Amino acid sequence: MEPRPAPDFRPLGRKAYGSIPHLPGSRTGPADRHLSPALARICTERTRDTRDHIVVLEKLDGSCVAAARVGDSVLALGREGRLASQSPNEARRLWAAWVAVHAERFLAVLQPGERLVGEWLALAHGTRYVLPHEPFVAFDLMRDGERLPWHAVTERIRAGNFVTPGLIHEGGPLGISAVMERLQAGGFHGAVDPVEGAVWRVERREGDAVRVEFLAKYVRPEKVDGSLLPENTGRAAVWNWRPEAPQP
Repeated sequence: MEPRPAPDFRPLGRKAYGSIPHLPGSRTGPADRHLSPALARICTERTRDTRDHIVVLEKLDGSCVAAARVGDSVLALGREGRLASQSPNEARRLWAAWVAVHAERFLAVLQPGERLVGEWLALAHGTRYVLPHEPFVAFDLMRDGERLPWHAVTERIRAGNFVTPGLIHEGGPLGISAVMERLQAGGFHGAVDPVEGAVWRVERREGDAVRVEFLAKYVRPEKVDGSLLPENTGRAAVWNWRPEAPQP
Protein backbone atom coordinates (compact mmCIF):
# COMPACT_ATOMS: atom_id res chain seq x y z
CA MET A 1 0.00 0.00 0.00
CA GLU A 2 1.35 3.42 -0.97
CA PRO A 3 1.71 5.94 1.88
CA ARG A 4 -0.89 8.70 2.02
CA PRO A 5 0.41 12.14 1.03
CA ALA A 6 1.05 14.60 3.84
CA PRO A 7 -2.00 16.83 4.52
CA ASP A 8 -0.16 19.94 3.31
CA PHE A 9 1.18 18.29 0.12
CA ARG A 10 0.68 20.48 -2.96
CA PRO A 11 1.27 18.50 -6.17
CA LEU A 12 1.79 21.65 -8.25
CA GLY A 13 4.06 23.26 -5.66
CA ARG A 14 1.75 26.26 -5.56
CA LYS A 15 -1.82 27.38 -5.00
CA ALA A 16 -4.26 26.29 -7.66
CA TYR A 17 -5.80 29.78 -7.80
CA GLY A 18 -5.04 33.18 -6.35
CA SER A 19 -7.28 35.92 -4.98
CA ILE A 20 -9.11 38.50 -7.11
CA PRO A 21 -9.08 42.15 -5.98
CA HIS A 22 -12.33 43.99 -5.31
CA LEU A 23 -13.91 46.93 -7.08
CA PRO A 24 -14.88 50.01 -5.02
CA GLY A 25 -17.92 49.39 -2.82
CA SER A 26 -17.50 45.63 -2.84
CA ARG A 27 -17.83 43.76 0.45
CA THR A 28 -14.38 42.67 1.60
CA GLY A 29 -12.95 40.45 4.29
CA PRO A 30 -9.82 40.92 6.42
CA ALA A 31 -7.49 39.35 3.83
CA ASP A 32 -9.05 41.01 0.77
CA ARG A 33 -7.71 43.95 -1.20
CA HIS A 34 -9.19 46.54 -3.53
CA LEU A 35 -8.19 47.22 -7.11
CA SER A 36 -6.62 50.64 -7.67
CA PRO A 37 -9.10 53.37 -8.73
CA ALA A 38 -7.38 53.74 -12.11
CA LEU A 39 -7.75 50.04 -12.94
CA ALA A 40 -11.30 49.97 -11.56
CA ARG A 41 -12.28 52.72 -14.01
CA ILE A 42 -11.13 50.53 -16.91
CA CYS A 43 -13.63 47.89 -15.78
CA THR A 44 -16.59 50.16 -15.15
CA GLU A 45 -16.14 53.52 -16.91
CA ARG A 46 -13.59 53.96 -19.67
CA THR A 47 -11.09 51.68 -21.41
CA ARG A 48 -7.64 52.93 -22.38
CA ASP A 49 -8.23 52.36 -26.10
CA THR A 50 -9.87 49.94 -28.51
CA ARG A 51 -7.43 47.16 -27.62
CA ASP A 52 -9.07 46.70 -24.21
CA HIS A 53 -11.81 44.08 -24.03
CA ILE A 54 -14.01 43.57 -20.96
CA VAL A 55 -15.84 40.35 -20.08
CA VAL A 56 -18.26 40.37 -17.12
CA LEU A 57 -19.41 37.05 -15.64
CA GLU A 58 -21.73 36.06 -12.82
CA LYS A 59 -19.80 35.36 -9.62
CA LEU A 60 -20.82 32.07 -8.06
CA ASP A 61 -20.90 31.25 -4.36
CA GLY A 62 -19.32 27.87 -3.75
CA SER A 63 -15.84 26.45 -3.32
CA CYS A 64 -13.02 27.37 -5.71
CA VAL A 65 -11.47 24.14 -6.99
CA ALA A 66 -9.24 22.93 -9.81
CA ALA A 67 -8.60 19.86 -11.92
CA ALA A 68 -4.94 19.67 -12.95
CA ARG A 69 -3.47 17.42 -15.62
CA VAL A 70 -0.17 15.84 -14.61
CA GLY A 71 0.96 13.53 -17.39
CA ASP A 72 -2.11 11.48 -18.25
CA SER A 73 -3.63 11.82 -14.79
CA VAL A 74 -6.10 14.40 -13.51
CA LEU A 75 -5.74 15.63 -9.93
CA ALA A 76 -8.63 17.20 -8.04
CA LEU A 77 -7.35 20.13 -6.00
CA GLY A 78 -8.67 22.74 -3.63
CA ARG A 79 -7.93 26.39 -4.22
CA GLU A 80 -4.91 26.20 -1.93
CA GLY A 81 -3.46 23.46 -4.16
CA ARG A 82 -3.90 20.46 -1.87
CA LEU A 83 -5.43 17.15 -2.92
CA ALA A 84 -9.19 17.29 -2.50
CA SER A 85 -9.33 13.55 -1.82
CA GLN A 86 -7.36 14.10 1.40
CA SER A 87 -9.51 16.97 2.66
CA PRO A 88 -11.47 16.65 5.92
CA ASN A 89 -14.22 18.59 4.12
CA GLU A 90 -16.92 16.32 2.68
CA ALA A 91 -17.71 18.67 -0.20
CA ARG A 92 -14.05 18.66 -1.27
CA ARG A 93 -13.97 14.87 -1.19
CA LEU A 94 -17.09 14.85 -3.35
CA TRP A 95 -15.20 17.06 -5.81
CA ALA A 96 -12.39 14.51 -5.95
CA ALA A 97 -14.87 11.71 -6.59
CA TRP A 98 -16.61 13.75 -9.30
CA VAL A 99 -13.30 14.46 -11.06
CA ALA A 100 -12.48 10.74 -11.02
CA VAL A 101 -15.81 9.93 -12.68
CA HIS A 102 -15.36 12.67 -15.31
CA ALA A 103 -11.60 12.30 -15.85
CA GLU A 104 -11.96 11.66 -19.59
CA ARG A 105 -13.76 14.96 -20.03
CA PHE A 106 -10.94 16.82 -18.30
CA LEU A 107 -8.32 14.98 -20.35
CA ALA A 108 -10.14 16.04 -23.53
CA VAL A 109 -9.67 19.69 -22.52
CA LEU A 110 -6.35 19.88 -20.71
CA GLN A 111 -2.80 19.58 -21.98
CA PRO A 112 -0.17 18.29 -19.52
CA GLY A 113 0.68 21.08 -17.08
CA GLU A 114 -2.67 22.85 -17.44
CA ARG A 115 -5.51 23.11 -14.95
CA LEU A 116 -9.19 23.94 -15.23
CA VAL A 117 -10.40 26.12 -12.36
CA GLY A 118 -13.99 26.69 -11.37
CA GLU A 119 -16.67 26.79 -8.70
CA TRP A 120 -17.85 23.61 -6.99
CA LEU A 121 -21.46 24.24 -6.03
CA ALA A 122 -22.38 20.99 -4.30
CA LEU A 123 -22.49 22.55 -0.82
CA ALA A 124 -24.37 25.80 -0.20
CA HIS A 125 -22.01 28.33 1.39
CA GLY A 126 -24.03 31.55 1.47
CA THR A 127 -26.28 31.09 -1.57
CA ARG A 128 -28.68 28.28 -2.34
CA TYR A 129 -29.05 27.11 -5.94
CA VAL A 130 -31.55 24.99 -7.79
CA LEU A 131 -28.94 24.01 -10.32
CA PRO A 132 -30.09 23.59 -13.93
CA HIS A 133 -26.78 21.87 -14.70
CA GLU A 134 -23.99 19.84 -13.11
CA PRO A 135 -22.35 21.18 -9.91
CA PHE A 136 -19.05 22.34 -11.46
CA VAL A 137 -18.80 25.66 -13.32
CA ALA A 138 -15.46 26.35 -15.05
CA PHE A 139 -14.17 29.93 -15.16
CA ASP A 140 -10.43 29.74 -15.92
CA LEU A 141 -7.98 27.57 -17.83
CA MET A 142 -4.43 28.10 -16.60
CA ARG A 143 -0.82 27.04 -16.93
CA ASP A 144 1.35 28.11 -13.98
CA GLY A 145 0.28 31.71 -13.32
CA GLU A 146 -1.00 32.47 -16.82
CA ARG A 147 -4.68 32.32 -17.75
CA LEU A 148 -6.17 31.94 -21.21
CA PRO A 149 -8.38 34.73 -22.61
CA TRP A 150 -12.10 34.10 -22.34
CA HIS A 151 -12.70 33.19 -25.99
CA ALA A 152 -9.97 30.54 -25.73
CA VAL A 153 -11.40 29.19 -22.46
CA THR A 154 -14.86 28.72 -23.93
CA GLU A 155 -13.48 27.21 -27.13
CA ARG A 156 -11.23 24.74 -25.33
CA ILE A 157 -13.78 23.49 -22.79
CA ARG A 158 -16.28 22.57 -25.49
CA ALA A 159 -14.33 19.33 -25.83
CA GLY A 160 -15.42 18.41 -22.30
CA ASN A 161 -18.86 20.03 -22.47
CA PHE A 162 -18.31 21.95 -19.22
CA VAL A 163 -20.57 24.72 -17.93
CA THR A 164 -19.24 28.30 -17.69
CA PRO A 165 -20.51 31.27 -15.62
CA GLY A 166 -23.34 33.27 -17.11
CA LEU A 167 -22.08 35.98 -19.47
CA ILE A 168 -23.47 39.33 -18.34
CA HIS A 169 -21.59 41.56 -20.77
CA GLU A 170 -18.75 41.57 -23.28
CA GLY A 171 -17.10 44.52 -25.02
CA GLY A 172 -16.54 47.88 -23.34
CA PRO A 173 -16.72 48.79 -19.64
CA LEU A 174 -19.91 48.27 -17.65
CA GLY A 175 -20.75 49.86 -14.30
CA ILE A 176 -21.51 47.94 -11.13
CA SER A 177 -25.13 49.06 -10.85
CA ALA A 178 -25.88 47.98 -14.42
CA VAL A 179 -24.29 44.59 -13.80
CA MET A 180 -26.16 43.94 -10.56
CA GLU A 181 -29.44 45.03 -12.13
CA ARG A 182 -29.02 42.30 -14.73
CA LEU A 183 -28.61 39.74 -11.93
CA GLN A 184 -31.70 40.72 -9.93
CA ALA A 185 -33.83 37.94 -11.40
CA GLY A 186 -31.53 35.26 -9.97
CA GLY A 187 -28.73 35.15 -12.49
CA PHE A 188 -27.96 32.25 -14.81
CA HIS A 189 -27.48 29.35 -12.41
CA GLY A 190 -30.68 28.98 -10.43
CA ALA A 191 -29.79 31.10 -7.39
CA VAL A 192 -32.58 31.01 -4.81
CA ASP A 193 -30.95 33.75 -2.74
CA PRO A 194 -29.60 37.06 -4.14
CA VAL A 195 -26.67 36.54 -6.52
CA GLU A 196 -23.33 37.20 -4.85
CA GLY A 197 -21.89 39.52 -7.49
CA ALA A 198 -19.82 39.52 -10.66
CA VAL A 199 -16.28 39.20 -12.01
CA TRP A 200 -14.73 41.54 -14.58
CA ARG A 201 -11.99 40.15 -16.86
CA VAL A 202 -9.85 42.81 -18.55
CA GLU A 203 -8.14 41.46 -21.65
CA ARG A 204 -5.94 43.32 -24.12
CA ARG A 205 -5.11 42.67 -27.73
CA GLU A 206 -1.42 42.83 -28.63
CA GLY A 207 -0.96 42.23 -32.35
CA ASP A 208 -2.65 38.93 -33.13
CA ALA A 209 -2.59 37.79 -29.49
CA VAL A 210 -4.92 38.50 -26.57
CA ARG A 211 -3.59 38.66 -23.02
CA VAL A 212 -5.56 38.66 -19.76
CA GLU A 213 -4.29 41.72 -17.90
CA PHE A 214 -6.24 41.47 -14.65
CA LEU A 215 -9.48 40.42 -12.98
CA ALA A 216 -11.69 42.28 -10.52
CA LYS A 217 -14.81 41.36 -8.60
CA TYR A 218 -17.77 42.96 -6.91
CA VAL A 219 -19.58 41.31 -3.99
CA ARG A 220 -22.81 42.89 -2.78
CA PRO A 221 -22.18 44.64 0.57
CA GLU A 222 -24.84 42.71 2.51
CA LYS A 223 -23.39 39.32 1.53
CA VAL A 224 -22.29 37.20 4.51
CA ASP A 225 -19.67 34.57 3.70
CA GLY A 226 -20.49 31.05 4.78
CA SER A 227 -23.86 31.98 6.27
CA LEU A 228 -25.26 28.50 5.49
CA LEU A 229 -22.27 26.39 6.52
CA PRO A 230 -22.84 24.04 9.49
CA GLU A 231 -19.86 25.44 11.41
CA ASN A 232 -21.56 28.85 11.34
CA THR A 233 -25.21 27.84 11.78
CA GLY A 234 -24.97 24.86 14.11
CA ARG A 235 -27.41 23.12 11.77
CA ALA A 236 -27.13 20.45 9.10
CA ALA A 237 -25.40 21.21 5.82
CA VAL A 238 -27.49 22.58 2.96
CA TRP A 239 -26.72 20.79 -0.29
CA ASN A 240 -27.32 22.14 -3.78
CA TRP A 241 -26.27 18.77 -5.20
CA ARG A 242 -25.54 15.29 -3.94
CA PRO A 243 -24.47 12.25 -5.97
CA GLU A 244 -27.35 9.99 -6.84
CA ALA A 245 -27.64 6.83 -4.81
CA PRO A 246 -26.70 3.72 -6.82
CA GLN A 247 -29.65 1.79 -8.17
CA PRO A 248 -30.27 -1.59 -6.48
